[in-house]
Amino acid sequence: MKLQRVLPYAQQLITQAVTSKSHVIDATAGNGHDTLFLAELVQDGHVYAFDVQEEALKNTKERLGDLQERVTLIHDGHECVANYVKQPVSAAIFNLGYLPGGDHNIITTPKTTLRAIDEILDLLEVGGVIVLVIYHGHEGGATERDAIIDYVSEYDQKYIHVLQYQFLNQLNSPPFVIALEKAKAFPQ
Repeated sequence: MKLQRVLPYAQQLITQAVTSKSHVIDATAGNGHDTLFLAELVQDGHVYAFDVQEEALKNTKERLGDLQERVTLIHDGHECVANYVKQPVSAAIFNLGYLPGGDHNIITTPKTTLRAIDEILDLLEVGGVIVLVIYHGHEGGATERDAIIDYVSEYDQKYIHVLQYQFLNQLNSPPFVIALEKAKAFPQ
């Protein structure tokens, strides 16, 4: 057995939940790596990619190349997902922290991230996943990490399965994954 690194593991979780016709969300478009990955998976579906920074959306658009028609780039925070996405989604991915190569003072925050998680869970199909790649080695990162862990730990396991995947013996606050799988529809 070979343990997967965090990013390949995150992609594996997404791949298992998505079909070529899925609608999916990249909650933090960043430099477009996840948006491109999702666009390649959903040939007949659609990707909604959010970011608060125009620079991130520009980088993402450039990275997409010919796959731009599969993606809607949204210049807004992920906490506003319900304003834009109206149909069920199979998966969503977050890379929390700051834009690599960008302004390190612009970071994701617990308030907006927790709201986004709740909004996406309402849209998520049974069997769908939300994958959060949590980068916490920056100012504000530990606060967001702890808030997310505390929050998702309270989900009722009948409806949401919560997984944490991380390497414990790596230095310098390595990123880790929290995955949420919708096991059952919420009661009405």
